[in-house]
This record gives sequence, C-alpha cells and structure tokens, in this order.
Amino acid sequence: MVLNQKLMYTFDQLTSKVAAVVPYGSSSFDEQLWLNSKEHRSIARFIGYALCAADEALKDANWIPTEQDEKEQTGVSLGAGIGSISDILEASRMICEKNIRRLSPFFIPRILINMASGHVSMKYGFQGPNHSSVTACATGAHSIGDAARMIQFGDTNVMVAGGTEASIDALSIAGFCRLRALSTKYNSKPHEASRPFDCGRDGFVIGEGSGVMVLEELEHARKRGAKIYAELRGYGTSGDAHHITQPHIGGRGAVLAMTRALKQSGLHPSQVDYINAHATSTPLGDAAEANAIKCVFSDHATSGALSLSSTKGATGHLLGAAGAVEAIFTVLAIHHGIAPLTLNLSEPDPIFNGGFMPLTASKEMTIKSGLSNSFGFGGTNSCLLFTSTN
Repeated sequence: MVLNQKLMYTFDQLTSKVAAVVPYGSSSFDEQLWLNSKEHRSIARFIGYALCAADEALKDANWIPTEQDEKEQTGVSLGAGIGSISDILEASRMICEKNIRRLSPFFIPRILINMASGHVSMKYGFQGPNHSSVTACATGAHSIGDAARMIQFGDTNVMVAGGTEASIDALSIAGFCRLRALSTKYNSKPHEASRPFDCGRDGFVIGEGSGVMVLEELEHARKRGAKIYAELRGYGTSGDAHHITQPHIGGRGAVLAMTRALKQSGLHPSQVDYINAHATSTPLGDAAEANAIKCVFSDHATSGALSLSSTKGATGHLLGAAGAVEAIFTVLAIHHGIAPLTLNLSEPDPIFNGGFMPLTASKEMTIKSGLSNSFGFGGTNSCLLFTSTN
C-alpha cells in the first residue's frame, strides 16, 4: 500500500496505531478477483469482502441453485456498521478542491450499506428477501437473526446472512480515537493490544473482514442432504435506553437480550454450555457484559459449568461484521466440540471470581448449545443461541 505524505502525516497524528487488517495479497482474499476485476471496479472494499465470504459460505453449503424457483426461495441479509468512509473522505476532498467532475458516478452505489446484499443477490440471481441491518456492532447478529425470522415466517427457504466491514482508514480511526474507544497503550506490542476482560485493557482494536453463513429451513436442508453444523434456536434483541456509547454498568440491555434468546429457544440457562462474549476490550463494556452474564446464568456461571470466551483477542473488533464472525465461532465450537480461548488474558478483571472465569486455553468439551452476544452503540443488543442437531 502506497501512502502520500499528507496521508502518512495524518496517520502519525492518531493515538491508536494498531488495526486488524485483512492482509494485502492474502490467500483468503484475492484483491484482483474481488476488487480490481472489470466486473467489480465499481464496488467498495466492504462489498468485496461480503462477496468473497458469501462465495465461500455457498460453496461450503453446496447451495448454488440454477432453477428459477430455488433462486426465488433464496434471500440475502448482509449488513455493515459504517460502510466505506474512505470513499466519502475522498469525495469530500474532491468537492473541497472543486474537482467535482472527477467524482465517480459509482460514488453513491459504493457507499450504500445495502449494496453488499444487492451485489450478492445479483451475482447468484437470488430473488428472495434482500435485506440489510445497520445496528453498529450488533449488525452481523441482527442480520442473521432477522434472516432466521424470514425463514420462520415462510418468506423463503434459504438465507445468505452475515455482516461485513472495511473501516480501517484515517477518518474512522480518528473518530474512534476521539471517543477514546481504541487501544493506545500497546502500539509497540500490537499482538497484545486486544485483551478482553483483562485488567490492562484500554480499548478495542479496530478490525475488518466479513462473516457469512447460509441459513436454511430445517426440513429443506435435510431433504437435500445438506451439511448441518447447528440449529439457530433463539434470537433475542433489546435496547439499553441508557447512553449513546456506554452500556448500563449492570448490563440491563444485555440481560434482556440473553433472556429473550433463551425464552425463544425453550432452554433453561443451565442448558447453555458456552458463551462467545461480545467483550471488545473496553473497560466499561467488558465489565457490564460480565455482570449481565452473572445475572442471567447465576449459579450455572459461578459453578464453572459455563464456558466463556471472547475471540476478539484474536480477531480484533470487526464492528458490523463482528456478530456474524462470532456467530460462526459459536457454531464451529458446537460442531467441533472445542470452546475457543481468550487471548491476552493475563490478569482477569476482579469482576470474575470463583468458577466464573474466561477461558485462557481452548477446551475440548461436549457443547450442545452456545450463545453469541453482540452489542452496539446506541444501546442496541442482539443474542443468537445455537444448539447441536445431534
């Protein structure tokens, strides 16, 4: 990546200098294929990530329908928290410099959040529901939960669902820095910067990427012999009604969302084996979530029977894609019987006591049910509860 001197100077001013970037030229994301080909030159990076992740998900699900009725019964629900701020920044610069004629005719289509869903549906000809959630860091989870409800209501049989984000740019980072939301203490030790639940945490590490899964009506999946990883049994949502960026210290919104997911699933709290926490590595947010989990799961949490971790120690915080990526972690934990660890947890917050402690090493265990938590600015909360189909 080549930066001009002005842009390099801008990044030098940022107090947080750590980011979880999708590597350029990585084997998992081919820029020439998803961003720079003739077909895709009009799309922004967050859309390219969604196209790549959707392609992988559909191939894994062995669901790329060719019949018209199957395409009409397949929908897309992909959201993003921010979208392409870099495109907006560049367009603003052109306007300020009175170079409006250089503004791309694709500027608006590049920045619209729903274009991730739009491009995926157009690529495969899917004519079922075409939906996008924009709920900050709960976006990915809301997108999956909303998709499940569309299937439940009979709107469609299959949904391609998840979240995507590509906001590692000077303006986005500067904005989060001004909110004092990002980690600044570990600029010289980037691998240690994202440390959920740790006493030394001082903010999240901004990340990018996409997580997409294929949701399918159960009998439809069984009939075609689909590979089924888990069943989505519960979807709970709530609002904090408290503050634009800070959660209630008792986690009352999180309590409501988890309780509603449990109620919909028909499971008792003692039947949940694993929780993938939202825990972003912010001092207040992690503590509020821990309080909420103790409130909902009480003795089940403190007895040590409930396994808990935050995978953001490994991935950073993918904003609008976080909920989808972490839902996938939860599904894979159930499928493989391995609860993932929390990285960089060397001194757990005193809020943990007794048997209630986040995992610091991956744990092989039977996981029949797992909960994935996602919370966002504006006090928006979403929880997904998955169970084994065995």
